[in-house]
Amino acid sequence: MRRTDITQDDGTWTALSLEVVSRPRPGLCLFSTGRRLLLAQRSLPVLLAAVEQDHCGVEFRRTDACRSLVPPLRADTARSLAGRPDRWAHRFARHLLDAADSPLHDGRWLLSPDSPLLRWNHGRRPLSEYWGSMLVEGHPAGYIDWFVHSGSWEILPLRPMPAAGHSRVKAYRKQARDGTLPPVLLWWVSGLDCHLVLDGHARLAAAIAESVTPPLLHLHRTAPGDEVTAGTEQAVRVYETELARFAELRTAHGGHVPDGAAFAGPPLARRLKELDTGQRPTWAWPLPGGEAEWCRIAREAAPDQRWIADD
Repeated sequence: MRRTDITQDDGTWTALSLEVVSRPRPGLCLFSTGRRLLLAQRSLPVLLAAVEQDHCGVEFRRTDACRSLVPPLRADTARSLAGRPDRWAHRFARHLLDAADSPLHDGRWLLSPDSPLLRWNHGRRPLSEYWGSMLVEGHPAGYIDWFVHSGSWEILPLRPMPAAGHSRVKAYRKQARDGTLPPVLLWWVSGLDCHLVLDGHARLAAAIAESVTPPLLHLHRTAPGDEVTAGTEQAVRVYETELARFAELRTAHGGHVPDGAAFAGPPLARRLKELDTGQRPTWAWPLPGGEAEWCRIAREAAPDQRWIADD
């Protein structure tokens, strides 16, 4: 895997790009058959989901089989990396690559501390209330409502959230107060239109309990290198065409006509940023055995839930 830091013009770190090769299928794999989804960690079902026919949301059931991809984080490590999302991103990237059951597969990925979750509240609601509302409730079964946040974008824990008084949460609450809390690792899954918690359930619970914004690292697929190259070339051609059009206008109407850079430059910059960091849909693999196999797994995991076996 090749790791590349992405920075702004002033050198400020914004994200870590991951080029993954020789991993055709991930260990934490999303399978699909029709409107039904199965997330499996190696051979163990982790999450069963069924998109409603009217596409208003997703019913799901967790199995509690998910295992963390990141080893326990020591307090001294948290202190040494406090305020350094770039160093946390490199650390988590190593764990994601080393783990045989991570969601990484061939292609280009992005680890970024930026997320729509951080931009929605705008200080209008208490942080504990806001982040608590972003958690998808229900265990072991629940519902992701795509109309709650204009398209879900909520946070779906892959196992039950620990209580505020849990021993690990108490330890992390002190780090949350001290500003040394390690990031919560989220994975955006387009088929669910929400974020899955890959690591940091207790850290997220601690941040909510202390009413602070949890530090996040947001993992998602992005455009592969060849697509970035082709898109860049096309964007530059559009930019040059626009400058040429303004040059013709200047020739015809005089120097009071601008050269066009102020008009064509910002769209070019936005396009280049989108190519480099924009989200791409999550890949899902066809489920061997199709819906019949999905229903068999569902009946074993949740024989009391009719929706998982029938429309």
